[in-house]
Amino acid sequence: MKKNVGSADRVVRWVIGLILLSMVFWVNGPWRWIGLIGFLPLLTGSINWCPLYSALGISTSKKGPPDSQEGKDKPL
Repeated sequence: MKKNVGSADRVVRWVIGLILLSMVFWVNGPWRWIGLIGFLPLLTGSINWCPLYSALGISTSKKGPPDSQEGKDKPL
């Protein structure tokens, strides 16, 4: 698995996941179980990989350092 979740995206996923999970404790009725969906953003934020991002070809993680050979074959 190639990492495709960046650090800012990871923090947002953790916050959303924790908010959704808190619904289990604070909301009454059938809506409380919707909070269990919070495990999904927590999991994807923890492992830095999102299957939906992979399917769509999206990546919010930082790219590596630029290739040192880039631009050397172009004349000035």
